[in-house]
Amino acid sequence: MVSEGKARLFKNTQGRYMIYLPVDLAQDSMFPFKVSDSKYVKVGFKHGEDKLVITEWNEPEPEEAVKPENM
Repeated sequence: MVSEGKARLFKNTQGRYMIYLPVDLAQDSMFPFKVSDSKYVKVGFKHGEDKLVITEWNEPEPEEAVKPENM
């Protein structure tokens, strides 16, 4: 089981930042994300800490239209 590995963070020629994960980490059966092609994730950090937090991106549920009663 692989629960950590050396990844690479870099800036590409279009100015976008990308993170490459080691294959053995991403293909481990316990890896928390199941990805067939690409997947949106939420990335964040806390000021003063030297770590990123990556979680699954969950789209907010669309708000139901408020319908006036008895109209």
